[in-house]
Amino acid sequence: MVGNRMRLDKFLSKATELSRKESKKILHAGEVTVNEQVIKDPGVHVDIVNDDVQWAGEPLSVATGNRYILLHKPEGFECTLKAKEYPIVTDLIAVPELGSLRIAGRLDVDTTGALLISDDGGWLHRVTSPKHEHAKVYELTLADAMDSDAQANAIKEVAEGILLEGDHEETKPATLEFIDETHARLTLEQGKYHQVKRMMGYFGNRVVELHRASVGHITLDGLEKGDSRFLTPEEVVKF
Repeated sequence: MVGNRMRLDKFLSKATELSRKESKKILHAGEVTVNEQVIKDPGVHVDIVNDDVQWAGEPLSVATGNRYILLHKPEGFECTLKAKEYPIVTDLIAVPELGSLRIAGRLDVDTTGALLISDDGGWLHRVTSPKHEHAKVYELTLADAMDSDAQANAIKEVAEGILLEGDHEETKPATLEFIDETHARLTLEQGKYHQVKRMMGYFGNRVVELHRASVGHITLDGLEKGDSRFLTPEEVVKF
């Protein structure tokens, strides 16, 4: 792409779920118009900002800048870009050019909560890197009740850092708060593989429900499960 100009077949594949080959087929069939003129040549360049491109009468567009999205992830969705066993989180987001989006700090299929998604690689790195110390708050339900002594011990060890099975370094100091014997809140500044579940496993317990309530300064206030919104410019620059 040069400036705002892009080959028409590439534009179609970015604006839809069509492959470049499929895009050429609908072009040859005369289904695409540019500024109300039928265009069949896939090599024609279009202005992605100013040209009116339509497929079967429906206007198409592609993203021209970075997107920063907060999704309230429900259970039953995978944090991948290609469907495997479960539907994927991008199925819940109605924006063009989904393939360029990436996920900051994936959540397991059975985990709910705040998920940040963007096509800005540098920004995603700042969100997830432990060096930037953006706290993530998790709310968890445990399989087994922990009495006051067990809670006090877990709070102390988590605050000092623990060595999880298979790791070579202890976890960074974190904050564990108990709401009652089976419910707790854990604040982390890193994101090891299955970290919350493994940390509770270290204490001989099991997480049966897990929810990420916030990432840095971003919370889910007013956002229902499955809903998403764009971050404000002020929210973006705080990372």
